[in-house]
Amino acid sequence: MTVPALELRGISKRFGAVAANRSVNLTVQQGEIHAVVGENGAGKSTLLQIAAGIQSADAGEIIIRGERLIRPTAARAIARGIGMVQQHFLLIPPFSVAENVVLGAEPRRGPRLDRHQAEAEVKALADRFGLAIDPSRRVADLSVGEQQRVEILKVLYRNAELLILDEPTAVLAPVEVDDLFSVLRVLVAQGRTVIFVTHKLREVMAVADRVTVLRRGEVVADARTSETSMDELARQMVGDAVRLPGVEPGLREDARVPPPSRDPALEIDGLHVLGAHGRPAVRGVSLRIMHGEITGIAGVQGNGQTELVEAAAGLLPYSGSVRLDGHPIDTLAPGERLAQGLAHIPEDRQQRGLVLEFSIADNLILGSQRRFSRAGRLLRHAIDLNARRRVEDFDVRPPRPATGVHALSGGNQQKVVVARELSRRPKAILAAQPTRGVDIGAMEIIHRGLRSARDAGAGILLVSADLGELLDLADRILVLYRGEVVGEFRRGEATEAAIGTLMVGGRAAPHPPRAAD
Repeated sequence: MTVPALELRGISKRFGAVAANRSVNLTVQQGEIHAVVGENGAGKSTLLQIAAGIQSADAGEIIIRGERLIRPTAARAIARGIGMVQQHFLLIPPFSVAENVVLGAEPRRGPRLDRHQAEAEVKALADRFGLAIDPSRRVADLSVGEQQRVEILKVLYRNAELLILDEPTAVLAPVEVDDLFSVLRVLVAQGRTVIFVTHKLREVMAVADRVTVLRRGEVVADARTSETSMDELARQMVGDAVRLPGVEPGLREDARVPPPSRDPALEIDGLHVLGAHGRPAVRGVSLRIMHGEITGIAGVQGNGQTELVEAAAGLLPYSGSVRLDGHPIDTLAPGERLAQGLAHIPEDRQQRGLVLEFSIADNLILGSQRRFSRAGRLLRHAIDLNARRRVEDFDVRPPRPATGVHALSGGNQQKVVVARELSRRPKAILAAQPTRGVDIGAMEIIHRGLRSARDAGAGILLVSADLGELLDLADRILVLYRGEVVGEFRRGEATEAAIGTLMVGGRAAPHPPRAAD
């Protein structure tokens, strides 16, 4: 019998009173693609960081190809052939592809980097594994999908036999996802083994040979993908039946109550925004979002979505105009826009959406402190009552308002942000990646909140890298490419393939003629 590529035996890990992993056993066979799924806080990332030597376990063993890894560290794991690609890339943008790949293990000519040799080695490695990329290009000029290839090349350059990928498709367009899956299949065909964490069960079924489900730090299921289903995996993840976004008909078949108003909630005209490096990020974007409507924005990360939302929220300077419920708000600061009825769910919850040192209760009143104070003093009873309601409505775990928000999982932090913004009963909502990195259960709760806000009359601008989410929620979908709107789809017209083509700079297929009304 073939010796497994990796065995984790009895892995346990606690962070204070929280048990991230409870005696977890995981076996990964050589030459397979093995998916690990579970809710936020289920212990997936902790477990795989332990396998990669990034975290240390409180108890348990790591067995690599039949041999125990003694005193695990990241360096020892790499030396034994385990490499991990983190969800947030660790690249140096001004450096070239080759410089990033060989960093720390550079071929040298005397005291200096042998650039020619480095580029030749990286090109040979890229060609071998079908990772088409120019070693001489600057990382700052690469697409997100190309940057991910650089991260994979980094671990392959260090002779990784087992690659761990954490949420590898979170910010990729459908075409880039297909390219990544082709790369994974080439890796396996050439003798490598792959473990990947994802929340997207369709991807598990499409590419994985085997899947392990974690719930509350324990393994609750392990099966071949050919012997299970998405519905079964979803039930095992959350312990109950859930609706899978983008899988069932969802809003595309729903009767809308109420229908969108003819009055615009948010109007953006001729918006121009400069990016971080002084280059144009948004180029003359105009759009109208009606009351009771969700307008989706699709695009590969880095094509102006962030700047569009942050300019509308008043966080970035811009030229052009923004109107809320018919009134110009260009001269208003972010807090004043909030007071006028513009809610903002930022894509970076920790930097833009939360004060990590504050409690759940205090984070839930940020921007609305005047409502919860009298004579300059905070009304703690009202703050706690508000928190208990929001925590219950959005199933924030643990359900203790006094808990510091820094102690929550990413998905529960996101629930706090969404609960706060929707509780304002806003006229318009800027929702940027509202479910990025959250599990299926949290996604369902957030989607329910957005639908309720829409039905109450809010106009919602929804930016998402998850096309299933856009297809499920949006009345219209606009595609942003290099800061410009390059396509628009109405409900029922959109497909992932058509949107994905525009996202990477392709051309839309012509629409068939419409029947006369």
